[in-house]
Amino acid sequence: MAASSESERRSRALALVEGLQARHVRRLEAFSRAAGHPTGFTPVSWDRDRGRHGGGTRYQAAGGAFDRASVNVSCVHYDDQPGKALASATALSAIVHPAHPRAASMHLHVSWTARKDGHAYWRIMADLNPSMPDAAQTAAFRSALSAAAGTRWEAGRDDGDRYFAIPALARHRGVCHFYLEGLDSGDFEADLALGEAIETAVIDTYAGLITAAVERAGDPTPEERAAQLAYHTVYLFQVLTLDRGTTSGLLVHGDNDVGILGSLPSRVDRGLLASWRPRVPPVQAALVDGLVAALEAGATSPVDEPAKRRLADAVRAHYAAHPEALALQARGTVLPPTVANHR
Repeated sequence: MAASSESERRSRALALVEGLQARHVRRLEAFSRAAGHPTGFTPVSWDRDRGRHGGGTRYQAAGGAFDRASVNVSCVHYDDQPGKALASATALSAIVHPAHPRAASMHLHVSWTARKDGHAYWRIMADLNPSMPDAAQTAAFRSALSAAAGTRWEAGRDDGDRYFAIPALARHRGVCHFYLEGLDSGDFEADLALGEAIETAVIDTYAGLITAAVERAGDPTPEERAAQLAYHTVYLFQVLTLDRGTTSGLLVHGDNDVGILGSLPSRVDRGLLASWRPRVPPVQAALVDGLVAALEAGATSPVDEPAKRRLADAVRAHYAAHPEALALQARGTVLPPTVANHR
């Protein structure tokens, strides 16, 4: 039966993302076992406004086969606050950074957002992010993604390339990007099915790719570790200076800073990050300074929970002082509603 009311659509979206979350965790745990590290994922729950407005649960892992992995489902809603423009937002956001440099990182996201003015839409994202690109892995990921996306592939690919560009570094975050923003064909069931098909293909294909990569690879060399650290620094730089979803989450509330920044790798090169300051637009130089100051000095800087909270505070302080800098956030062809519209 087709979902009709906003609450019914929210329930359908929540069932979708929880099912995808369970599938992703199962596939990652199977990869971990195959790599000789049978450590499972740990669930961590969080509440929005002490549960009055929803919350979420993330499954996280660190150590063994993973540098860091986080598979987060959230559902927030404001039925009791008529002044809020946002009715509800239901999402799955996941990032995996395998421990072995030859195994690519991967990010995926699918969400259903409903506004009280009646406007509701899907966001569907996926991107492959290797520290050491492999042409065969890239081709396999792209093939699975394009087959699942069907007629939406070219638009999603092109907007993904726009969204994940890093102008200051003259590069992209990864090697294959997909981004559909504001998807509302008028057929909720068809759009839900598209999100399920795309993310299922991504989850299953990615698990196979990293399993094969680790099976083929020997112990990491110092050069491979160095390449991975440099790439992890690129990843943090893109997420904290450009990623609109991350920035919006940090600015709208501080209830889940650790979860929102679950996408960050465990360690980065602080000196390399600082070296990119002259390349960013002048208004963003202070943000780079704040991020560098939030990290411990040393050859490598840990991105642990205290560091994540400092990084989140640095982002909030920067945009409070320079709200005009939000115009520099990543975007595709369709610009999502602003942070202010979600308050």
